[in-house]
Amino acid sequence: MSELQAELQQAIDRVFALQQQNRAEMCASDWKARKRRLKKVERWVVDHQAEIRQALYADFKKPPEEVDLTEIFITLSEIRHALRHLKSWMKPVKVKRTLPVLTAKAWIQYKARGVVLIISPWNFPFHLTVAPLISALAAGNCVILKPSEFVPHVAQLLKKMVEELFPPQEVALFLGDHRVAEALLKKPFDHIFFTGSTRTGKLVMRAAAEHLSSVTLELGGKSPVIVDQTANLKDAAKKIAFGKYINSGQTCIAPDYVLVHRQIREQFEGLLKNEIISMFGADARQQNVYARVINDTHHQRLTHMIQTSVEGTGELLLGGESDASERFISPTLIRLETPDGALMKEEIFGPILPLISFESVDEALNLINQIDKPLGLYIFSHNRSFIERIIQATDSGAVCINDAMLHYIHPNLPFGGVGQSGQGNAHGFYGFRAFSYERAMLRQGAVSPLKWLYPPYSDLKRKLIGWIIKYFT
Repeated sequence: MSELQAELQQAIDRVFALQQQNRAEMCASDWKARKRRLKKVERWVVDHQAEIRQALYADFKKPPEEVDLTEIFITLSEIRHALRHLKSWMKPVKVKRTLPVLTAKAWIQYKARGVVLIISPWNFPFHLTVAPLISALAAGNCVILKPSEFVPHVAQLLKKMVEELFPPQEVALFLGDHRVAEALLKKPFDHIFFTGSTRTGKLVMRAAAEHLSSVTLELGGKSPVIVDQTANLKDAAKKIAFGKYINSGQTCIAPDYVLVHRQIREQFEGLLKNEIISMFGADARQQNVYARVINDTHHQRLTHMIQTSVEGTGELLLGGESDASERFISPTLIRLETPDGALMKEEIFGPILPLISFESVDEALNLINQIDKPLGLYIFSHNRSFIERIIQATDSGAVCINDAMLHYIHPNLPFGGVGQSGQGNAHGFYGFRAFSYERAMLRQGAVSPLKWLYPPYSDLKRKLIGWIIKYFT
């Protein structure tokens, strides 16, 4: 172990020990104390909006309007939703009595898990760090944060926020690359909340298994869009264009590919091209409304995808321009005659949208179900039987009908994946629950009927047991 690694491990050990010592006090904190912590974060976000915009622009030229919508607005919404509902979330949940426990009172109490780790990604780095932090604090946990090293300006801003608002025994943040994450994952956290790729999610889960730490994994996948003949095509094109190209396609729930019915393919392609140009201009590079790819590695991966697709069976319908010097890739549409090639082998996570035509619902379902279960699935149709067939025959973390990604900002819906796209949920009450465990509580009354059935077993007791089995199960 190098001297630097030794110093890092010592710092992690020290902070982890501080939080372990403080966990009982944090877990026992009432709703007023938790609310005060949330209010501090809310006030800080409101007061530092300009710095948040500057940091995100510095890291990957994220437009200020996008920052306002996808980082500041939804973060404040998450905080304020928690502030409104925290007291009710913390209340005991009564459960019904049954015959064997007729004289007992029973309830469920949500209790903080203890000391938790949040590892956040680079694509929405402010929101996807602060939102789970809010859930963890609302539940009464001590928290250690590890933001992505790919967004150094945002990471430094988050560190500033944490150090200004909290002592390290409540919330701490560690900067650095994968070696910092690996060092943190050696500690026996009570819960780990990870947002990122499926590949890294598996590594996190493997590390968590060493300590039997519970996990929430918010991953990704190839979220499909299905457009049939009954859809409002102009409306669908507008919503898909926005959902795909916001943040330059670097969104875990972005439409990954579009299945469009063969009868309307050319009409829909034309409408989609028009909407993209309307939003981002004929040359998106000249507009201040279009983000850049996060780093050189991802830029090379995406340009290679475009190149191999066009050299194969793909037909370039729009875009395809790139500039490595500023990590720019224009909004790109590619028609695929067959569902194969690089664009269909992995999550694209960039501004490239393949379009594939289908004839029958069975053909569309066969393609969707050949790919791992996605985080989102988007259906544009006004045919109820078609919609229901798609829903019943597929699995996904969420289904959004006649819109794209809108479910994400609904505060009363759980957000999460299934299978390869993740496990567990976030947002609102579901985020609070992710950082809590459900403690079963029972208080027996003065009379306990079950005592009548304690050994030794007489003939009368045997008859009573038989009677209970026959009539009360």
